[in-house]
Order: sequence, then structure tokens, then C-alpha cells
Amino acid sequence: MKKLLTAILAGAAVTVLAMQSAWAGTLEDVKKRGYLNCGINTGLAGFAAPDDKGVWKGLDIDFCKAVAAAIFGDTTKVRYKSLNAKERFTALQSGEVDMLARNTTWNFSRDVDLKLEFVGVNYYDGQGFMVRKDLGVKSALELKGATVCVQTGTTTEFNLTQYSRTNNLNMKALTFAKNEEARQAYQDGRCDAYTTDGSGLAGERSVMANPNDHIILPEVISKEPLGPVVRHGDNNWADVVRWSLNVMLIAEELGITSTNVDAMRQSNNPEILRLLGVQGEYGKMLGLSNDWAYQLIKQVGNYGESFERNVGTKTPLNQQRGLNNLWNKGGLMYAPPFL
Repeated sequence: MKKLLTAILAGAAVTVLAMQSAWAGTLEDVKKRGYLNCGINTGLAGFAAPDDKGVWKGLDIDFCKAVAAAIFGDTTKVRYKSLNAKERFTALQSGEVDMLARNTTWNFSRDVDLKLEFVGVNYYDGQGFMVRKDLGVKSALELKGATVCVQTGTTTEFNLTQYSRTNNLNMKALTFAKNEEARQAYQDGRCDAYTTDGSGLAGERSVMANPNDHIILPEVISKEPLGPVVRHGDNNWADVVRWSLNVMLIAEELGITSTNVDAMRQSNNPEILRLLGVQGEYGKMLGLSNDWAYQLIKQVGNYGESFERNVGTKTPLNQQRGLNNLWNKGGLMYAPPFL
């Protein structure tokens, strides 16, 4: 009996050590390094693109900053790594970046076969087509025999092939490593149409010389749930990234913004007090300070603030909230309660 108990205790000790090893993974590496390595797009207006001063801005950039604020209380402690579609997963798997925040579609094979961990959706999208107005095309079904510019190594390329085959359109794909290369080829007249996610089409059109010369066709040919990605096997790090996104959604739902977050620390709502670190030790559960969510909201804002600032109706992309509205406002954005 004594030997059995000793064996059980020894096994428990090994389990504890294994858990400690997992916890002392990416989060501890990031803390020791002093900054977050965040994989982003090579340049997509509204999501991740440098402004005229070379400062990266966008919805995905905001999320990189949100995670940095959660860890360090400082949004500047991020280094951005521009990655094209072919590079992104290798860079994550090799440890070159700690996370991806770059228009990556969550699907079965990426989740399971590539051993990636999609921690949520920060933009619900769908693939579409853009053409010149003077082409006279009103529907993607009129693009029979058309040459279509597309980024290679993406679900976009796969969806284009499937859509063409299903509808007997005999489209010809002209592929490029980067979205901006595909867009430039389209602008140069090398393609009849350009295809990518709807938000990407809006972003690329916004930086063209004459945006009004181009229209986005009505067909949406795919589901594209886009979101941040981490590696399999480091559950604590996945929780840090997942709950950074959840905090932005919960904050919007509870009416907490970057401008009123200080006043909200005096709220009578227990969930708000938990979220902002006034009650409980929820940060400690993640290996973060108890004001981690407060710092995130204070420095970056809630999801709605980030959406409107980067891609909303007052930006060149002019995107309605639609599916990206909160669940209680007709959208799909829904986060678990902060308990």
C-alpha cells in the first residue's frame, strides 16, 4: 500500500511538473524577451498597413497591441513581423512569432492537420470579387472565362477554383504571393477581376487611385471566420490571447470604453469590477497582473472602438458592423461571461 501511495504521489509530482512546464512556455518567453512578436499582413488597409509616417495601424494591429497591453501594460512592446500567406504558418510553428493576427481563416485542416489553435474570431467575412465598372459585369456568374487575380497559398485560391468548377465558369487564376501584388496586377489590367475576402476588397479598393472606378460584386462565395492563431500545446498562452479578444467584446457589451474605463472602476456591476481588477484575482489565473484587462481597454479600447476606428463607416473602407456586431445587436460577436 505504501509503495502504491508513493507511486501515485510520484505520478502526481510528474503531472504538476508537466503543468508547470506548459505554463512556463510562450508567456514566460515573451515576458523575458520584453516584447511580443506578432505576425501580421504584409499590408492591408484597415487591418495592418503602415501610415504615411510608417506607423502600422489597423484592426489586427490593435489586437497585437491589446495582447501587449495585457502582458506588459504597454502597447509599444510589440514587434511586428510582416508575413505573406505562405510564410505565416511556418513562422508561427517555428517560434519566429508568438501569435498571428493577420486575416487568417479558421478551417478544419489548419486547426487539426497544421496543429494550430484558433482562439476566436475577430472578423466574420466572406470571399467576393471586384471588377472595373466599365467591364459592365453585375454578377460573378458573368465572369465566364475571366482571368482572376488571387493570392496563392490561401483559402481564397481554393474557393475560386471550387466556385469556377461548380458554376462551369472556366476562370483562370493568376496567382501572387502578396495581396498587394495581386491588387496591382488587377489595376494594371492583367486580370478581369480580383478576388479576396470582402473586407480585403474594400481595403485594397480604398488605396487605389480611383476607387469609384471599381465595384464589388454582390456574390459572397464562402465563409471566412478570421481570427488570431497560436500554436497547439501551450494552453495558458492560448488563454491569454483568447481572453484578450474576449475582454474587448465583453467591454463593448458592458459599455466600457477607453475613455470611461476609469469611472467604470466605481461601478456597482460585479462583472465590471471583476473585469477591471477591482475584485478578485483573475489576472493571477493567467499569470498576468490583476489590472491586465483594465490596461487593455484603457490603451486600446473595446472591440467596437477598434472596428469603427479602422474599418467602420467613417473610414475609407466604410464597413457596416453586420455579422461583426454584438450578439445582442444582431451580430455574431459573443464572448463567455467574465466569472
